Amino acid sequence: MPKTKMFENYPFRISCTSVILAFVIYFIGAFIMSQFGALPLVMYIVYCLWMEYRLLKFSCAHCYYYGKNCGVGRGQLCALLFKKGDPKKFSQKEITWKDLLPDLFVSFVPILFGIIFLIRDFSILILFLMVVLFFLSFMGNAIMRGQFLCPYCKQKELGCPAEKLFNKQGH
Repeated sequence: MPKTKMFENYPFRISCTSVILAFVIYFIGAFIMSQFGALPLVMYIVYCLWMEYRLLKFSCAHCYYYGKNCGVGRGQLCALLFKKGDPKKFSQKEITWKDLLPDLFVSFVPILFGIIFLIRDFSILILFLMVVLFFLSFMGNAIMRGQFLCPYCKQKELGCPAEKLFNKQGH
């Protein structure tokens, strides 16, 4: 089987799609949270911003794609905000399923709040948005990563903690 070509810089369409996917997830989550008032909405937005900060500072800054057009569309942004880290830190980092909980909360919290809202005051719009949020968060991200991002990622060759977690059979 021929080796897959790794991207030095991801095509703009892939990076753009990845960024749009993330922001649609955030927007739907924010809309659902807004049904409970300004405070839950602001707390959710702050949480999403913290998640982006955390990703940029502790992952992207140490990634091969720092300053480049990466698959998730944050490599160049990271270079504007943070100085370059040590790529060895990225490849040596160990993550577990527990480490993914903060990422999962971006979707789980609005879905949980959506269930509460549906019990309290049923809305077909909120139900629809919850289904879309679930689909985009899990199937959408899985398709993006499995088909368009991870197979072409040069960082994977250097060492990727997510690849180690999700692809245990390869190790």
